[in-house]
Amino acid sequence: MTDVKRTLDALWRIEGAKIVATLARVTGDLGLAEDLAQEAVADALVQWPESGVPRNGAAWLTAVAKRTAIDGWRRRERLDERYRAMAHTLKDSSDGEGMAADAWEPIDDDILRLIFTACHPVLSPEGQIALTLRVVGGLTTEEIARMFLVPVATVQQRIVRTKRTLSAAKIPFEVPDPSEWRERLSAVLGVIYLIFTEGYAATSGDRWIRHDLANEALRLGRILAELVPREPEAHGLVALMEFQASRFAARVDREGAPILLAEQDRSRWDRAQIGRAQAALDRADAAGRGRGPYALQAAIAECHATAPSVAGTNWERIVLLYEALGRIAPNPIVELNRAAAVSMATGPASALLIVDQLADEGALRGSYLLPSVRGELLARLGRVQEARSEFATAAALTLNSRQRDVLLAKAAAL
Repeated sequence: MTDVKRTLDALWRIEGAKIVATLARVTGDLGLAEDLAQEAVADALVQWPESGVPRNGAAWLTAVAKRTAIDGWRRRERLDERYRAMAHTLKDSSDGEGMAADAWEPIDDDILRLIFTACHPVLSPEGQIALTLRVVGGLTTEEIARMFLVPVATVQQRIVRTKRTLSAAKIPFEVPDPSEWRERLSAVLGVIYLIFTEGYAATSGDRWIRHDLANEALRLGRILAELVPREPEAHGLVALMEFQASRFAARVDREGAPILLAEQDRSRWDRAQIGRAQAALDRADAAGRGRGPYALQAAIAECHATAPSVAGTNWERIVLLYEALGRIAPNPIVELNRAAAVSMATGPASALLIVDQLADEGALRGSYLLPSVRGELLARLGRVQEARSEFATAAALTLNSRQRDVLLAKAAAL
């Protein structure tokens, strides 16, 4: 059973979004599609330990979910063209091999439709993010709760309420008319970047980088940028993700342990990807509307990507970019990053003032990020005992074992 559950978890991480997107396309109901997919997973947990894991697990889950949908329509006596079209494509055989052979060829854009549907303006921002991370990113409710520092029950309620709203409002599963793109674009961009962020630095587990999530977010971002070529922030987001992904090969060692920026082998950074990132940033600038939050973050990432070393980085420019970012998109994470840049540009003492103000305001309470940065600054100031305490606090707050090891190693080194 343990092996089957592990296999199912891995399958859901990789194929879950496509399965839900396929079901949403054929049922026309995102909430129903997610419920059907979860019922199929529950069936697999019962059947696979006895029958064995099918050769095509995603096809099996999709076929079982479709059959469940048909059974439901039968019971409700609502046979329509949608049911007849689906029934025609399904084989009468209900054995595992028949399910594994069942056609499962989702259109690539189905996942983008999934995101646009989950980001419909009728939904609250919190609901949009929670639902998309659940059905597109494949994150569990526990992982989403940790990302946003809220109780698991809160996330569960948001998802249930969001699915009910979609159903009650009869929101179609589709990419909206171009005239509606702009009102949904901000939410869609935000969700794509949140998925990428979870892939770039996982909030929990034993992996520092989740390539599956990061690559899927980057793919979605590229598709979106092609759909809205005149929207600079779509290109800005692609540029940001390309810059950050270009360092993946150098961010972990052979055992998967994190390698910090100062210690990374920059020859392993993907120069072709950096070039693609710069081209995307140029496209954002070509719109002539100024840089938005994603383009500004991309410009910061460019400073790192093109610098020969940490010492050779233009920290003064990075500080200026963070100041501009903080004015148009104020956020405690932005201030914390600005403090880190200030520490490199002018020294740790002035940066500590920024961090202490964030602490006094209660910003980032419960996050490991603030004590982690504070520990770095205190260590550079020679306040060893305080620094060790901050690193220990940060280690206790993180749920990613790789990040915890790094923080405990820093404390031990002091």
